[in-house]
Amino acid sequence: MSPDLDRLRLAFDSQLADGLEDAEPSFTRRRVFGQVRLPGKVTSVIGMRRAGKTTFLHQLRAEKMAGGIAPWRLPFLRLEDERFAGLDALSLGALIDEYPSRYLENADAAVEAWLLDEIQVVPGWERLLRRLLDSQRSELYISGSSAALLSREIATELRGRGWTVAIYPFSFEEALRHEGTAPPLDPSAATEGEATRLESTFGQWLATGGFPEAQGLPAAARLQLLRDYVDVAILRDVIDRYAVRNVTGLRWLARHVLSSAASLFSVEKFHARLKAQAIAIGRDTVHDYLAYLEDCFLVRTVWIEADSERQRMVNPRKAYPVDAGLIPAFDRSGRANLGHALETAVLIELERRGCEVTYVRTPKGYEVDFLARSPDGEMALIQVCADASDHDTASRELRALADAETRFPNARKRLLTLTRSGLPSDVPRGIEATPAYEWLLGASVSLPKPAPAGWL
Repeated sequence: MSPDLDRLRLAFDSQLADGLEDAEPSFTRRRVFGQVRLPGKVTSVIGMRRAGKTTFLHQLRAEKMAGGIAPWRLPFLRLEDERFAGLDALSLGALIDEYPSRYLENADAAVEAWLLDEIQVVPGWERLLRRLLDSQRSELYISGSSAALLSREIATELRGRGWTVAIYPFSFEEALRHEGTAPPLDPSAATEGEATRLESTFGQWLATGGFPEAQGLPAAARLQLLRDYVDVAILRDVIDRYAVRNVTGLRWLARHVLSSAASLFSVEKFHARLKAQAIAIGRDTVHDYLAYLEDCFLVRTVWIEADSERQRMVNPRKAYPVDAGLIPAFDRSGRANLGHALETAVLIELERRGCEVTYVRTPKGYEVDFLARSPDGEMALIQVCADASDHDTASRELRALADAETRFPNARKRLLTLTRSGLPSDVPRGIEATPAYEWLLGASVSLPKPAPAGWL
């Protein structure tokens, strides 16, 4: 073999040895709704940088080992290791092909699964994975830069043989377990004292967000860490990938969206704002840049529920960060913004549950925050309000749900508040009003079972 392949083999051997010595690293177990794997498909783990994609691969490996599969049948490779410099698909394929003869005692002990982290650094990885699917019995799990592993690109490059699993920052339930607190089995049955403690922790989670490395950090360090995450995502997943030339316009757009969570975003108004600041940028470019920010999971947008594509396109979208913790990192108004953080947390949870989400403008001109369609076809109208204890506030939120029912009579209707004390005193029949943390904790399911019915 060539000296270069010999060098890569040494790096390959070293990584595999590390994986055997540290076969079960400590981690907080993530919960994923729906299927993690389909036979004959490559499972691609996508999501925002630092949300826990690599850790999720370790979790999948640990679960297989708990089922009795030996660690050497579950090779794990971190392909961003500098010792793999120069690694291409041909070399990686050669190392994978010779693995059984070098590491496995007999053919009956075939590789159960390959877990390949940061696969995008290997030129030609798509062709390699297609070949492995055709030639091996092993399962394939990959992760990497979300901009390089977009769902639509996975479908194209793997010719319909890819299956994507999205990992988001910690949910509230995951954050509780991460800090060593057992989530209540039935949060609605919590005593007054238990509910007060739970609500305090919930408020802290909304402010901190769910990025694993941000948990437990002092506020100043946490905010700087989150800003650094955004800078790296913009640089590596947007500017480098798409050869963005108007970096100033892109950064203005990112700051605007992250600091104005849950607000309506109009390309025309934002374009006019940039023009007033003497920043030259085209309207189509703003559309493109917003799509890039969505591709790297930094931003999520919600379209209006509409009967026609034209109606959908002419109405503004609502824009959100991928994590509520990013709001205080970019909002300099000094406001607590609990309502915006709460609405962001609800949207991300709906995405985590695999829902298609839009917002609704009712026949009388009211607005409902979300219309969610679950994978099994169930629909729910969801209104989010931090405090609906005031009569006028409650009336405004509830009448929007009631009016939306005329368009969606079969949808469940929910009002989610920050605390129990924020619930309205009088709720019309047919509307479920609960604290948001009860709803968030009430649908926890175990990997990899599909989500249960009635989860919205």
